[in-house]
Amino acid sequence: MATYPAGTPAWVDLASPDPNASATFYNGLFGWEAVQTADPVESGGYRSLQLDGQSVGGLSPLFQEGQPPMWTTYVYIDDADATAAKITDAGGRLMMEPFDVLDVGRMAVFADPAGAVCAIWQPKAHTGADLVNEPGSLCWNELHSRDTGAAGEFYPAVFGWEIDHMDMDGGSGYDVFKLGDRSVAGMIEMPDGWPAQAPSNWLAYFAVSDVDERAAAARDAGAQVHVEPRDIAGMGRFSVLADPHGATFALWQMAR
Repeated sequence: MATYPAGTPAWVDLASPDPNASATFYNGLFGWEAVQTADPVESGGYRSLQLDGQSVGGLSPLFQEGQPPMWTTYVYIDDADATAAKITDAGGRLMMEPFDVLDVGRMAVFADPAGAVCAIWQPKAHTGADLVNEPGSLCWNELHSRDTGAAGEFYPAVFGWEIDHMDMDGGSGYDVFKLGDRSVAGMIEMPDGWPAQAPSNWLAYFAVSDVDERAAAARDAGAQVHVEPRDIAGMGRFSVLADPHGATFALWQMAR
């Protein structure tokens, strides 16, 4: 059973207006199976996305009117209520107060000071993804923020993250959130050219063996490619897509 230190993004799930169609799309893209692991009535139809029997994420219907299709990043913590208090003290907004999810954990959903939505998870029976950093699984979580200054104060106050800034050619740079000596997430400033209606957001990256081939397969299956496959010198190759319902995610191919 996977376990993660408090402060680690260790789970993602997809809220979809048509979970069966989404299950078919991601099965074709990554080979995931959507598995019902709890009573569908009690769980609200929530399913585990699994690769060869190992959990990699979750899939649910939309639970609220006006809720957009999206991937949500979950940061694992020791105490949901205490962390929720830190969120509000640091200038965040609780969208869902802490509540128990059956016997699997306790969670809350919040928006940071720039509006990016994220969740916290206090594990009980569910302790995180069984598989990460391998093809077909979560490998990185990245904050796209319209106010990196505010976010750079908020997340260290809530999760104890430290920031390692990297200068990059032609941009404002890239911030790596670190938990001790471990890199756990990234942050980049949203440039002025982004559409005004695009909010600050967390982006989930999934590892693949061939970004170009998987991006083409996703497009053929009805996805939109927002960022065509491109290299990051010395690190790897990535692409950003929206699935057929508009939920945004990214593909990452590690440099050999």
